[in-house]
Amino acid sequence: MKLSIIIPVYQTRDTLKRCVDSILTQDFRDWQMILVDDASTDGSAKICESYAKKEGRIQHVRLKRNSGLSAARNAGLAKAKGDYIMFVDSDDYLAPDTLKELMEQLSIHPDYDMLEFPLYRHFGSPRQTRVTFTRREFTFNAVYWLETKAWQHTYVWNKVYKREVWQDVKFPEGRTFEDTFTLPQVLRHCRRVATTDVGLYYYTFNPNGITQQAGAKDLNSLLDGNLIMLRRMSTDKRAKQKVKEYDRLMAEYYADVLNIQLDVFRATGKVRPDFPILPYHNTLKLKVLHLLGLATLCKIHKLVCRSHSSVSL
Repeated sequence: MKLSIIIPVYQTRDTLKRCVDSILTQDFRDWQMILVDDASTDGSAKICESYAKKEGRIQHVRLKRNSGLSAARNAGLAKAKGDYIMFVDSDDYLAPDTLKELMEQLSIHPDYDMLEFPLYRHFGSPRQTRVTFTRREFTFNAVYWLETKAWQHTYVWNKVYKREVWQDVKFPEGRTFEDTFTLPQVLRHCRRVATTDVGLYYYTFNPNGITQQAGAKDLNSLLDGNLIMLRRMSTDKRAKQKVKEYDRLMAEYYADVLNIQLDVFRATGKVRPDFPILPYHNTLKLKVLHLLGLATLCKIHKLVCRSHSSVSL
């Protein structure tokens, strides 16, 4: 088949049907769906079984014990047989005609290793925003990362990938914010990345999700992934030559990563010793960072913003 769609399932009985039906009603039909049930106990498993019995293109994989989102996605990758791979979370769904429009573009551009498409972020909440893209091609990953501000949408699910770019890539089990670690690995295997203005992914608001209830361990995990890319971008000499407005975009990225460090300090009282000091001063926080140091900035921020999270997840 042309496309493998991996859907990890855990305790999503109330949204699972909406997710699966949004794919079953697509005009594009050449797909394999892999429902990976991460040992759900709320009846999700029965829903998965029902779909698998009715539709031959749907495969139900049930993990023996609850192992987390990364393990479920890795189990799906092991079963994927399509030329392309796509991820959908079981509390999210696709707009009509999304698969048809995306696969038509990929048939016209078989050299695309990854195609990213628009999304609604936190759909159904007051924070709901639509993230759009123009049609662009990128042959240098630093250009894609900085010019599209990819660190703000590292989600694996609003993208379609050639299966081969996942051959040596696995989601990090035992970590949260796993997409922040995984997307950079995938990009290393991509020769050509593209964004498009067609298709739409509904990332629905979940008050019980990790992005709404992130704790100290979760925030440190988010910071870890961003520090890897921040160092890579700041030391890549070719990036400085190829990225338009490199310094402005790097400063913006640096400021966002600094915000995560500030939240880590609020949650743990600790300053990460591996946080780099880069020569950017475009925000008040960055100016204070260079004047007073990271530890002092963290303490001031904790006092001023004690009840406010500075990270936009």
